[in-house]
Amino acid sequence: MNKLKSLLVLVLIGISSIPFVCAQDFVVRTDKIDVDFTKPDFEVVWINPEIFIEQMDSKNVRIKIGIKTNAVIEKVTIYINDLPVSNRGFTKKSQQEDYDELIEHSLFLNSGSNVVKMEAITDEGYEIIDERTITIADGAYADIVTRRNFALIIATGEYDSWSDLTNPIDDARDIARELEDTYGFIVEPFENKTQEQILLKLREYAEKSYLPKDQLFIFFAGHGHFDEINGEGYIVTKESKLNDLTFSSYLSHNILRNRIDNIPSNHIFLTMDACFGGTFDPTIAKGSARGGDSMYDDVGMLELIERKLRYKTRQFLTSGGKEYVPDGRPGMNSPFASKLLEALRSDGGPDGILTIADIKGYVELANPEPRLGSFGSNVAGSDFVFERVN
Repeated sequence: MNKLKSLLVLVLIGISSIPFVCAQDFVVRTDKIDVDFTKPDFEVVWINPEIFIEQMDSKNVRIKIGIKTNAVIEKVTIYINDLPVSNRGFTKKSQQEDYDELIEHSLFLNSGSNVVKMEAITDEGYEIIDERTITIADGAYADIVTRRNFALIIATGEYDSWSDLTNPIDDARDIARELEDTYGFIVEPFENKTQEQILLKLREYAEKSYLPKDQLFIFFAGHGHFDEINGEGYIVTKESKLNDLTFSSYLSHNILRNRIDNIPSNHIFLTMDACFGGTFDPTIAKGSARGGDSMYDDVGMLELIERKLRYKTRQFLTSGGKEYVPDGRPGMNSPFASKLLEALRSDGGPDGILTIADIKGYVELANPEPRLGSFGSNVAGSDFVFERVN
């Protein structure tokens, strides 16, 4: 009998020592024991601040968090960038009918990005965790966090006189989707347009107002042409004629350079997936070629972006130099677009930041060799940044 009692005690001890995380839905009931490890219901509402704060005059932020729960909260800890803040006086019973608990406290935050995490522990040891990223946009960072990213995606696959192309439209749509979904760009597709329509669209972008750190990404895909006699490259538009000796129906690189350079956005990155696209750079049109190098080592995220966007940007990347480039297999991306998409789909790597130098690392092995360079009013040390937002 004593042995049986001992065995029952051991069984009860074994049950009560089951780790909580492994038994959230496990319920033990006897005449005298009622143990319920079921996960409590809860909802966390950040009343103040919002997820994202722009241009604050003070680094003192009053947080206010409401919790709806059927559990009893015994302890609350606030963390700033994983460092705990004193938890005295954080929580009180809410006087508002909407919440069961209310957490209020003043925090002193640093310039740039701050991850504020709330950790509440119930009387049964269950953790309720939620966090917000609060950006203090003072000084040099104010322009960084308010900047906007635009993308004008121009692609032509259907031509009146030239042979149609299989992949430019699909390539453009794939790139547009990555820019919009992953990097938060405001994207405008512009497909199968005439020379006049393209020039009017560029004029429209020249008439826009831009913030100091706004960026504009422009992509061209379609036929290209180069005239050896005049030493000039062209974009072939929908209505361009074959054997047009005046080239009046083509969009010349000279005109394109000037129109894009005059757009008042401080940061413009042009990519072209077209034959002879590299002749957008006059030195390539004359027979030489040049590439680009990384200007900076890796630094903190906001500081990196601020440094990259410190100087006026007019850079371009083309799918080739003074040569024909392939359209690719039907139903697949062109070789250049495939590499560009590979770069964009890297999500910017661990730090979520993709620069021109990073993109060059992905596309430089494509065949033919892509060309990277600058034009117009570019300032040495400039760059363009793709920052992951999702």
